[in-house]
Amino acid sequence: MSLTVIGILLAGLVLLVVGAELLVRGASKLATTLGISPLVIGLTIVAYGTSSPEMAVSIQSSLAGQADIALGNVVGSNIFNVLFILGVSAIAAPLIVAQQLIRLDVPIMIGVSILCMLFSLDGKLNQSDGVILFIGGIVYTGFLIYQSRREQSPEIQAEYAKFGEQDAAPAWQKWAINLGLIAAGLVILVLGSRWLVESAIEIARAFGLSELVIGLTIVAAGTSLPELATSLIASLKGERDIAVGNVVGSNIFNILAVLGLSAAVSPNGINVSSAALWFDIPVMIAVAGACLPIFFTGNLITRWEGVVFTVYYGVYTAYLILASSQHDSLPAFSNALLFFVLPITVLTLAIITLREVRDRRHQKGL
Repeated sequence: MSLTVIGILLAGLVLLVVGAELLVRGASKLATTLGISPLVIGLTIVAYGTSSPEMAVSIQSSLAGQADIALGNVVGSNIFNVLFILGVSAIAAPLIVAQQLIRLDVPIMIGVSILCMLFSLDGKLNQSDGVILFIGGIVYTGFLIYQSRREQSPEIQAEYAKFGEQDAAPAWQKWAINLGLIAAGLVILVLGSRWLVESAIEIARAFGLSELVIGLTIVAAGTSLPELATSLIASLKGERDIAVGNVVGSNIFNILAVLGLSAAVSPNGINVSSAALWFDIPVMIAVAGACLPIFFTGNLITRWEGVVFTVYYGVYTAYLILASSQHDSLPAFSNALLFFVLPITVLTLAIITLREVRDRRHQKGL
């Protein structure tokens, strides 16, 4: 592996961030020009736009026959989004969670994660599975639009209005600029995704790592940089729940649209390895499930919960590296996770959930 490969990898990451930023900016302003609700812009275009690198990389990988990277990219990005992005954002400032996320979007995120597992039980996501997932993404987006039209809260409308700020430029000029931004963003995304995939494969071979592990770590973290930037900036600016909504929306989009379309366009579908089926996908489901009790308690992600999220991502990454290299400490590390860390985590989540339910019942009684 040469320095040139590392340079191409870093350049690919930079292009992904730049391309996603141009795409989100152009699409947001164009949507407002067309009269689309600011709330829809925030929940769909911004969340989906920050997932555009995952889309570009996964489709590129599928067409290039690197299905492990396509799958690892989506699964790894979803784990990274919750544990690292929400963790770091909550450490920067406690995150407020909207009630709609708890009642609707997080359960949908858990449901589509389980659906991904069910489709993968035969060891493959075939083209028909991909079509079903992609149609689900269209239905979910349509439902969000329907819900947004019923939303009358001035506070929520104002919260997302910044994504569609208008100017006094002529209509034709707005269209030209916004379409130009979208086109430039797509071109840069395609180029960045190609550089990232090709360099990641070289790195995998040089270090003896599997393409799945590279997809779960380097590629997943790299394609999630737009989500990280969006959520962290929103957290620091004190935005209401953009940081959380961006992550949840992106995770749903990753499974339904990104993985669905990748499987649909892949000539032979996407093969799911036993490691992904029985470890990484269950971790993705567990991480999604953990969001529900944490979000439910006080409708807030506190700083200490952010620290826990971040530490867990470090533990997950360490396990991947140890497992890939078959390190001697892997059995001890696995036993510690299975018989100590996981039981304590489940018990803690159960306790804080029961305490929150009790407190809410007590408040209603008052």
